[in-house]
Amino acid sequence: MSLQGMNALVTGSDRGIGRGIALELAAAGCRVAVNYQKTPELANETVAELRALGTDAFAVQGDVSLSSSVNRMFAEVIERVGRLHVHVNNAGVQTWKQLLDVTEEEWDFVIGINLKGCFLCTQAAARHMKDHGSGVIVNIGSGCNKVAFPELVAYTASKGGIEMFTKVSAVELGRYGIRVNCVAPGAVETERTRLEDPDYAGTWGSITPLGRVGQPLDIARVVKFLATSDAEFVTGQTIWVDGGMYSRAPWKYSVTR
Repeated sequence: MSLQGMNALVTGSDRGIGRGIALELAAAGCRVAVNYQKTPELANETVAELRALGTDAFAVQGDVSLSSSVNRMFAEVIERVGRLHVHVNNAGVQTWKQLLDVTEEEWDFVIGINLKGCFLCTQAAARHMKDHGSGVIVNIGSGCNKVAFPELVAYTASKGGIEMFTKVSAVELGRYGIRVNCVAPGAVETERTRLEDPDYAGTWGSITPLGRVGQPLDIARVVKFLATSDAEFVTGQTIWVDGGMYSRAPWKYSVTR
């Protein structure tokens, strides 16, 4: 599944799942713009890894929650690459609090980056792609798309919103040859999730039917597939990459019965 000669922008790709996606796209021959908000040193590390794969890459700063920043970021990327073929909305944040304790500022912060950022970047990408008659947009969802996560109310609301936003975008943008899909990860081991739980792999792997947690590469491979012509008739879909976690009943059971 080659992406040779194609250009991509991946938001929040200075670390975690975003970095994994950038690496996989680059390995397939794609030129990648690595977006970051506040950590240029991490973005430059990612760029160095991508260039080591033999493809061009560069870092671009941008706050996806601000339209002025998004417009500047896309203008910078397009000026450098000429045409954007693939855009991945990966940037995301969380606030761990119970519903009754979440402040308006915390709600706005999470919704602003996760959901509003997805809207602003999709709009900017699609306006460019429309002029070229094709393009691929992939939004990163979550297990929160399917089940409620207590103490993650703003995050859950944002990711649920992304799934429906994906469907509407696919319906409206299909006439321009633009495909829009959502990839919804299950438990994925990253720097952030290991900070949440030092035994993250053991905790979540034990309740995942495939017996392990996901890695950024698991998510990245599906994003890569959606970016290729092999997925040219796939749009408006949410693809679960969760090891079967959100397909099982929440109660204990025996598979031998």
